[in-house]
Amino acid sequence: MSLVRIKQVVPLDGYRLRLTLTDGSTIERDVTNLLVGPVFEAIRRDPALFRQVRVDHGTVVWPGEVDLCPDVLIWKGPPPPAGAIERSNRRG
Repeated sequence: MSLVRIKQVVPLDGYRLRLTLTDGSTIERDVTNLLVGPVFEAIRRDPALFRQVRVDHGTVVWPGEVDLCPDVLIWKGPPPPAGAIERSNRRG
């Protein structure tokens, strides 16, 4: 089983991101509460800068190489153990 990462990102209104993952699924995440600290200050203040988000090496990045952890975006924390993912996929 390969590690799931972000393949495509589309910025949405209200500091939300639509993420297409390498497993083919699509999820939406509100990242408002993740844009904390001085490194994210310009992104929080400028919606045009927020919309400049792109994918690099499986996660999202903004100008200045500001990024977010892909596990937090995909799993809302560390990824579950491989067995848990496989059991979840079998249930539907």
